[in-house]
Order: sequence, then C-alpha cells, then structure tokens
Amino acid sequence: MSILLLGGTAEARELAVLLEQAGADFESSLAGRVVQPRLPVGRVRIGGFGGVAGLEAHLAAAGVTAVVDATHPFAEGMSANALAACAAAGIALLRLERVGWSGAPYAETWHWVTGHDEAAVVASRLGARPFLTIGRQSLGAFTGPLEHAAVVARVVDRPEVKVPPMWQILLSRGPYELASERAILREHASDVLVTKDSGGDWTWPKMEAAAELGIPVVVVRRKAPTTGVEVVSDPADAAAWALGFRDTR
Repeated sequence: MSILLLGGTAEARELAVLLEQAGADFESSLAGRVVQPRLPVGRVRIGGFGGVAGLEAHLAAAGVTAVVDATHPFAEGMSANALAACAAAGIALLRLERVGWSGAPYAETWHWVTGHDEAAVVASRLGARPFLTIGRQSLGAFTGPLEHAAVVARVVDRPEVKVPPMWQILLSRGPYELASERAILREHASDVLVTKDSGGDWTWPKMEAAAELGIPVVVVRRKAPTTGVEVVSDPADAAAWALGFRDTR
C-alpha cells in the first residue's frame, strides 16, 4: 500500500498522524506556496507535479494505490488535477474537506459572492477601511477597486503583487482567538471584513468579532463539489478509507 496525501491543511496533518500511527506507507505532498509551511509527520515532498500528466507519472513511479485530496477548499486547480490523474490511472481518490460556514451562525447576514472580483466591488461599496483575509494570491483582484481604500490585508507571506500605497500588510498565521480578532478590527477601525468560505475553527473568531462589532462581512463562496468523488470531513474517516487499501498491492 502506498498512499499519496495531497495536503497543506490542518486536516491533512491530522490524517498524516493517523496514518503514521497505523504503520501505513504514505507520502504528503505540499504545493510549496508558503515559505515556511507547517510540515506533517512522515515523508514530505514540496512543489507541484507539473499538471495532470506530471501527477499521473508520479502516481505510477511511486506505486500509489490510493490518493487523499486534503488540500484547501479553494485549491480548485490541484483538486481538478487529482481527479483527472486518478481517473486516467485507475486509482481511488477521496476528498477530505472541512465543513464550510454556509450553515454557521451569522451566515444569513453576510454578503455572499461568487468570486474575488465581485468581493472587491461589494467591499468597495460597504466600507472605506476593509480588512482582507483572502490570501496573498488573490490580492490582485482587490488592488483596483480598493486602490484608494485604507486596506489592511492579513497574509502569511508577503504578496507578490504590488499593493497600493494606502494599504497595510500584516504578516500573520492562525489559529486566532476572539479577543485578538476583536482588538485588531478595532485598532484599524475596519468597517468591512472580506474573507472566503474556508470553514473550520482556526479562522472562525474573526467572524464572531465582526458580528459583535456590527461589521459587514463579504464571503467568497466555494465552488460546487466535484461530482464522482467521495467526500468526508473527518480525518478519521479518511484514514479508515485509505487503510482499506492495505492489501490491494
């Protein structure tokens, strides 16, 4: 048995621990988009595969019998490549994805949008001091509509795009607590919070803080789930699924 774990999330790291405890042969793959990523236990490779063809070649070379896609809910490109490569190679694929916030408290009060471009436009109408927590790779969609806004953008690593002079970049990594999120929104007098439906607990406190302070929230929706792929939200369920391939080689 050889399991490929497409990771980079807290759920992926938890799954790696479970697989190691079970004595499974597995390798975690990280995209390498974060300068100093949190590394899971076990073997780790960092960097892309080179598209579908490259991933398919890796599956064959590594003798992979099962793949768990535990990438971020917004890593659509990697998930699409995993689906195509596994289908071509005849390898089982499971999606491990944390539950989103669509059913969470306050969700009915948020401004839900379909993409970052729309989020930027909506945010520009709602406030003059936006707090952006959408990741550095998406900042380019906001630099135009929010060029003259007093933006505070919180990211893990420095953005590659040039940001307007009025913007302030905060380098930070969760998890976060309610008190600190409340304090940062007050400190910067933020009047609109922009985020995406990442789900989970690590970054949820900012949503609570915004609700307490009466700050409007703009949320980028997730894309529709990929059809034909089993999806679980509990790392223990993903481990049980992967370990079921122990005797297939």
